[in-house]
Amino acid sequence: MNAVLSPRRPIRELPDTLVSQIAAGEVVERPASVVRELVDNALDAGATHVTLRLAAGGVRSIVVEDDGGGIPAAELPLALKRHATSKIASLAELESVATMGFRGEALAAIASVSDLAITSRTAGAAHATRLDARSGELQPAARAVGTTVEVQELFFSTPARRKFLKTDATELAHALDAVRRHALARPDVGFAVWHEGRLVAQWRAADEATRIADVLGRDFIAASRPLAVAAGPLQLHGRAGQPEAARTRSDQQYLFVNGRFVRDRLIAHAIRSAYEDQLHGSKQPAYALFLQITPELVDVNVHPTKIEVRFRDGRAVHQAVHRAVQDTLAATRAAVVPLPAAPSVPPTAPGTPEDADGAAVARLPSTSWQPSLPLAAPAAQEPVPRWAGDGVRSTPQGSGGLAAWAGLRMPPTTSTPEALPAAEPAAHPLGRAVAQIGGVYVLAENAHGLVVVDMHAAHERIVYERLKQAADSSTALPSQPLLIPVSFAATDAERATADTEQAALLALGLDVGVLSATTLVVRSRPAALPDADLAELTRSVLAELGAVGASRAVQRARDELLATMACHAAVRAHRRLTLDEMDALLRDMEATERADTCNHGRPTWRQVTMKELDALFLRGR
Repeated sequence: MNAVLSPRRPIRELPDTLVSQIAAGEVVERPASVVRELVDNALDAGATHVTLRLAAGGVRSIVVEDDGGGIPAAELPLALKRHATSKIASLAELESVATMGFRGEALAAIASVSDLAITSRTAGAAHATRLDARSGELQPAARAVGTTVEVQELFFSTPARRKFLKTDATELAHALDAVRRHALARPDVGFAVWHEGRLVAQWRAADEATRIADVLGRDFIAASRPLAVAAGPLQLHGRAGQPEAARTRSDQQYLFVNGRFVRDRLIAHAIRSAYEDQLHGSKQPAYALFLQITPELVDVNVHPTKIEVRFRDGRAVHQAVHRAVQDTLAATRAAVVPLPAAPSVPPTAPGTPEDADGAAVARLPSTSWQPSLPLAAPAAQEPVPRWAGDGVRSTPQGSGGLAAWAGLRMPPTTSTPEALPAAEPAAHPLGRAVAQIGGVYVLAENAHGLVVVDMHAAHERIVYERLKQAADSSTALPSQPLLIPVSFAATDAERATADTEQAALLALGLDVGVLSATTLVVRSRPAALPDADLAELTRSVLAELGAVGASRAVQRARDELLATMACHAAVRAHRRLTLDEMDALLRDMEATERADTCNHGRPTWRQVTMKELDALFLRGR
């Protein structure tokens, strides 16, 4: 049966109203989209305080008031036309735009799907002027200098769109999040949000540190670290959350480029890779980062909502952000927490008892604490203990093996722990060891109180970092030529990347060449990855080289191998340690980067303060 063809329609120009409604589908998704666009305009007008009033989560009413410069009465009708703006006037200005808005679409799009009115007054005007978007009527109004935009009955003219909106509480939450992002980006501006006549959020003008604490909470400040770096035309500052404070959701990830909240895959990848091997499972890091870059080096005209950007040199931006976040997370948490003055304690009682293996069961604080001294040399027949699992014999001094190669030989033990002076807790962030619990945890005392260390997790991180340093000491990964080269079908993009990134591939231990118009051939592989699927590995490397210009595929595979080696080389549970070995572990933790978590993202130590201990025993109550 032949299909019935509908009669052909002639090509015609769409009416302006329909064009605006089509554009509104890109710009206005929900009440929060309207809030974002109107607050953008308020900030561009030089407002120092913005007030938002909502009804029914913004569906029934959105009113944005500001104290900016205002709009002259003669320009109010023009403000509602599509592609009418005061922000740019030429292509050169578009390529270096520094304002929040510039497309000239927001007010026209909002007016096409709602009942909109604008009341504005400039400093030189005798009174304000109100414009009704539906009737186009201008009339005098009472208002101080600034602008008020009223949006009533959103999507009343497109009821199908209104059916897709969520509950009032959900839409209110999205609108609050939109204002929260503006508040983080502009701490010099005050914000107030009212809903159904009730004040639901307010942020007064303040410095950046205070504003971050007010918006994200004191808990975020306590669980994050400050970051501030500058690299040529790029500046990055803000706060990066500590790995152990990662969340199950990505609801506390705020990234701003030149004051604009964006979702950028390139920078998100750089930040996520900086947290690699420090996050447990699928945890998400929390951060509030502000990237300032020369406007000519970033394109903000990518998406109608202006939430996406494109960098001229994405590789440089990716590397700079990755390195900045990684360096910020490198320091051990204990090293960045100030230590209080150590309390006075009674001297050590003589004759500290020891267990059968010669390790002291307890060692009380002493008033004559001194910094650690070099340990005495062991007797000739006494082996240096190797940190290994049960059933593994201690390795004599000078012997080989993974632990010895990684520089992990433990200090020798002495016949009694009292033969050496003890270190004062205040001298080291993690204090000094006092006991071992269950063959798993090391207890230490520092100036804050009690430190509990998971000895296997902590030593695993120490071994892992030393193995990585040894692997990174060479400029290129060792490669192994293949007796039989591996060929695989490749796309045009993969062949182009393989041709232009030969030096990078060779540095990663991969010798990749073009065999034919549709095939690539691999002639050597990284020696550290003998069991890897070369075709898939090469495809992953080429994909990342094409995306950000710096491959992490081989490095991740190499790091996974080193992590496995570190896990087997680290001290195991139920291995009895002496106090000197425990102290050596604590000192190594303080000197090792990223020692707060193991390779799998589990915490390596926890602090229990004296206040928390007092609460357990109801002291002072």
